[in-house]
Amino acid sequence: MKLTVDAATCMGHGRCYQMAGELFSSDDEGFVTLRGRTVDVPADQVEAAEDAEATCPEQAIRLIG
Repeated sequence: MKLTVDAATCMGHGRCYQMAGELFSSDDEGFVTLRGRTVDVPADQVEAAEDAEATCPEQAIRLIG
C-alpha cells in the first residue's frame, strides 16, 4: 500500500502526525513533511495510515493499493 499527501490541499492541521507519528512528521511550519510525495506504508502501519486518512479535514491524505 502507498500513501500520498496532496501538497495543495494540506492546510497543516497536524492530525495526521498526531494519529500516526511513525508515518508522519511536521516541518518547521507545521505541515506534514510528506506533502507532495508518495511513500510505501509498512504493513504494520496500515491501520495508522487509514486512521490518519480518515481524520484529515481536507482529505489531503490518500491511500493507494
